[in-house]
Amino acid sequence: MAAVQWRSSGRSYDAELQRCRPESAPVEFGDYHPLKAITVTDTKTRRGARKGSTSSSCSSSSSSVPPDPLSSLMDGTDPLSMFAAAETPAITHSASAGDLGKKKKEEEAVGADFEPWSLKRGEILARFTTTEKLSINLFMGSDRGKAPSPGPSAVSEKVRTRLEELDDLEEGSQKELLNLSQQDYANRIEELNQSLKEAWSSDQKVKALKIVIQCSKLLSDTSVIQFYPSKFVLITDILDTFGRLVFDRIWTMCSDPRTLPESFTVDDVNDTAKETCLNWFFKIASIRELLPRLYVEAAILKCNRFLNKSGIQETLPRLTAMVRGIGDPLVAAYARAYLCRVGMEVAPQLKDSLNRNFFDLLGSFRQISSESVQNQLVLQRVEVPEYLTLYSPAINWILQCIAYRAPEPLLMEMMERCKKLGNNALLLNSVMRAFRAEFVAARATDFIGMIKDCDEAGFPKHLLFGSLGRSVACADPAESERLTILNEAWKVVTKVRSPQDYIDCAEIWVEFTCRYFAKREVNTVLADIIKHMTPDRAFEDAYPQLQSVIRKILTYFQDFSVLFSMERFLPFLDMFQKDSVRVEVCRSIMEVFIKNQVDPTRDPVILNAMLHICKTMHDSVNALTLEDEKRSLSLLIIGFVRMVSFGRDFEQQLSFCVEARASFCNLESVLVQLIHTVNTLAMETSSVMRGNHSRKTAAFVRACAAYSFITVPSLSSIFSRLSLYLLSGQVALANQCLSQADAFLKAAVSLLPDVPRSISVEGKLRSSESFLLDFINNFLSTLLVVPDHPEHGVLYLVRGLLNMVQDYSWEESSDAKVRVYISALPLLAAMSQESYLYSIPKVDSNETLYGGDPKFLSEINKLCETLIGQILDQLKTLGRDESARRQASMAFSLFGVLLAHGDLRNNKLSQLFVNLWNLSQKHGHSETRVSVRTLDFLKLQSQQADMSHLSETVQRLALQTRT
Repeated sequence: MAAVQWRSSGRSYDAELQRCRPESAPVEFGDYHPLKAITVTDTKTRRGARKGSTSSSCSSSSSSVPPDPLSSLMDGTDPLSMFAAAETPAITHSASAGDLGKKKKEEEAVGADFEPWSLKRGEILARFTTTEKLSINLFMGSDRGKAPSPGPSAVSEKVRTRLEELDDLEEGSQKELLNLSQQDYANRIEELNQSLKEAWSSDQKVKALKIVIQCSKLLSDTSVIQFYPSKFVLITDILDTFGRLVFDRIWTMCSDPRTLPESFTVDDVNDTAKETCLNWFFKIASIRELLPRLYVEAAILKCNRFLNKSGIQETLPRLTAMVRGIGDPLVAAYARAYLCRVGMEVAPQLKDSLNRNFFDLLGSFRQISSESVQNQLVLQRVEVPEYLTLYSPAINWILQCIAYRAPEPLLMEMMERCKKLGNNALLLNSVMRAFRAEFVAARATDFIGMIKDCDEAGFPKHLLFGSLGRSVACADPAESERLTILNEAWKVVTKVRSPQDYIDCAEIWVEFTCRYFAKREVNTVLADIIKHMTPDRAFEDAYPQLQSVIRKILTYFQDFSVLFSMERFLPFLDMFQKDSVRVEVCRSIMEVFIKNQVDPTRDPVILNAMLHICKTMHDSVNALTLEDEKRSLSLLIIGFVRMVSFGRDFEQQLSFCVEARASFCNLESVLVQLIHTVNTLAMETSSVMRGNHSRKTAAFVRACAAYSFITVPSLSSIFSRLSLYLLSGQVALANQCLSQADAFLKAAVSLLPDVPRSISVEGKLRSSESFLLDFINNFLSTLLVVPDHPEHGVLYLVRGLLNMVQDYSWEESSDAKVRVYISALPLLAAMSQESYLYSIPKVDSNETLYGGDPKFLSEINKLCETLIGQILDQLKTLGRDESARRQASMAFSLFGVLLAHGDLRNNKLSQLFVNLWNLSQKHGHSETRVSVRTLDFLKLQSQQADMSHLSETVQRLALQTRT
C-alpha cells in the first residue's frame, strides 16, 4: 500500500442533522382513537348459494372480530364475568354452608396469633441454668420384687403379659450418671432421644417405651431445683418424640391401601389400628408410678382419635385429676403445664380442662409455705423469690392457653382471684403477661394498685412493673392516666439496686416513654439509666439491653434535630465502650437517618453529631476489616454526605467537605463521593453566582479544583484517579479555569503508563484493556474543546496522549494501541472543521484560536498520516502472522473512519478506501449483513449532489461470496 495524503472532508453538522430527522406526515384522525375497539369486516363466499341465482354469488356477510378481553372487561361482558354471574346462586349457597364449617374449624384450631411452645423453649433453657452437678439415674431392670404379681383371678392373661414386658430387660440395665454439667446433662438427654428413635426404628417398641418411662421419672427429681424448668423442657422433648412415633405408626396402619384424611373419624380406622392403639394405652396403664404414667399417657393423648370421638374429652379431665396426687407443688405445676400444652395441640376448644388445671394450681399455692418445701429451699440455699420464679414458665403457659382469644370479663375474674389470694405476685405477673395487652392497659391503674399491695419479699415488684410495661407499651392506656402510670412505675424502677435488674426493667419502660411522651421525659429516663449503669462500669454487662434502648428511641424519634437536642443522648452513646458494639450502634443510627431523612440538612447539631458517629464507624476500619464491611460502612457515610446541603452558602459546603475528607480518609469510596460533591458544587456555583460576582466565583471554583487536585492522588484505584482527573478537568474547563483544566488533563496523561495490565474486579483478576480504552475514548472526546496552551505548541495534549499510548506496554496479541489510533482520527478530523460539533460557552476552542489557519490544518493532516501509517503497518503484520480475522476487523474499522471523515475525492485516499474494503472481505471474516447495509448506504449517499464522487468508488466495492 502506497503512502496516502490525509484530507478531512468538510462537514456541515446542521445539515446532516436535518437529513437524519424522519419526515413528518399529516394524519387525519377522524373518529380514530388508539384505545377504541377495532372492527374488521370479513367477506366470505356463501357456499350454499344456488347456481344461476339472480342474487350475487358472493354476499358480503359482515362478521366482527370478537373484542379483546380488556375491552370486554370494561363493559362487564367478558366470559369470566358472565360465568360468575350465572353461577352466583349456587356458589353462594355452597359457600354459606362451607363458611359455617370453616368458622367452626377456626374456633377449634389454634391460629398464628398463639405463641407456640417452640418459641419459649430456647428462652427457658437460657434463663434457668445452674453450676451445680447433675445426675441421671435410669433403672430399666426387673421390678418383680417391688410389688406382688397379680394372680390369674385379678387380671387377664393379656395384662399379665404386658406387665412382664415392662418388667423384663437384660441384666445390668441400671445406669447412673453423676457429676454432670448442665451441657453434659443436655447431651445425655439428647442421646436418650436418639436411642428412643433407634429402638423404634429397629422394632423394639417395648424398649422405646421403657426409655420414655425412665426419662419421665427424672421429672420427679428436684435435687437441683434451679434447673428444673430446663429439665422439663429437655425431658418433654423425648415425650413429644414418642407421641409422634406412636401416632404416625397407627396412622400408617390406617393408610393402607388409601391415605387417611387429616379430618378422619373413628369410622375411617380399621380394626388392626384400633387394636394396636388400645394395646398402647393398656401398656401405659400398667405403669405403676403415677408421674411417668401421667406423662406418657399425655404424650399419646392424640391417639384417642383412633378409638372414639369423645376419647380426648374424657381423658383430659381424668389426667387433670391425677395431677392432684403429685406432692411437690413445682412438679405438679409443670405436669399441669404439659397437660395444657398437649391439650391445646389436640383439642384447644376444651377450655374446661384448662380452667380446672389452673384452679387446681391456685389451690396448690398454699403448699409453697409448707414445711417440706421450706426445708428443701434451706437445704439447697434457694431464696423464696428465686424459687417463685421457677413457677413462671408453667404458670405463664397455662394462663396463655386460658387467655387465648378469651373475652375481657375473664381478665376481671382473674384479677378478683388474685385479690382473694392476697394479691399473689407470681400469679399477678403471669396474668399480666398472658392476657391481651389492650385488656391489661385499660386497667393499668388497677394493676398498679394491686402491685403496691403485693409482698415485696415474695416476688420483686420491679418484675411486676416490667410485665405491666410490656402491655402498656404496645397498647394504648387512657391518655389521662399515662403520666401517672409512668411516675408510679419509675418510682419502683429507679430504686432497684442491681444494675442488671434495673436495666432489664428500664428497657421495657423506655418504649412506653418514647411512645407517649416528648424528648424531655425521654431525656430524663436516659439520665437515670446513665446514673445507674455508669458506676463500676456496669454497662459492660448490659450491652444488649442498652442497644435495645437505642432501637426503641430510634423507632419513635426519627426527627434527628429533636433526637440530638436531647442532652443525654450522646453521653448515653458513650457507654458503648466495646468497639464492635459501638460500631453496631452507630450503624443502626445511620440506617435510620438515611431511611427517614428526606430533606437535606444544614443543622449544626445534626451535622456535629452525625460526623462524630460516622467518624466512629470510620475509625473501626483497620487492615483486618473485610471488604464487605468497608463497603457497608462507606455506603452509610456516603448517604450522610449526600444529605448535607448548605444551600447557596457554597463556601460552608466546601468547608464541610474539607472536614469530611480529614475524617474519612481511609474509605476510598467516601473520598470519591466527596470529589463528586465538590465538582457538583463548582458547577452549581457558576450557574448561580454570575455578573458582579464573577471574580468570587472564579476564586471559589479554583478552590474546588484545588480540593480535587489534592484529594485524587490519595486514591489507590488508578481508574478512579483517571476518571476523577478527567471529570475535574471537564468541570474546570466548563468554569473557564483553563490552567486548572490543563493541570488535571496532563495529570491524567502522565498516569497512563502506571495502568496495570490486569485489575481486580469483584475479587477476580480481569484485563484492564477494555477499561483503559473506554477512558481514552472519553478523554479524546474532551480534547476537542480544550484549547492549546500558548507555550506548549499545537495539539500538545493530543500528541502527549498518543505518545503515552505508543510507549505503553500493551499485550502482544492485542490490537488496542491501533484501536486508539483509529479512534483518534475522528477527533483530528473534527478539529479541522470550520465550526466544531460542540463547544463550551465562554471558552475559545482551537477553532477560534487558529481560525482555520493552514499551518494548523497541516499539522492535523501530518498527524493523521502518521497514525494511518501505523495502522497500515499493523495490518501488514497481521497479514504475515495469518491473523485474518483481526486483520479484517481492523481494516473495516479504518474503512468506516475514512467513509465518515475522509475526503474521498482525493485519489490516494479513495484508493485506500477501496483497498481496505477488499481486505476486510478477502478471507470471508466480515459480517455479511453489515457489509450489505454499508453498500446500500454508500449507494444512497452517492445519489446526493455533493456526494456524486462516490458513484465510481461504489462500483469498485464487491462482496466476498462464501462457498
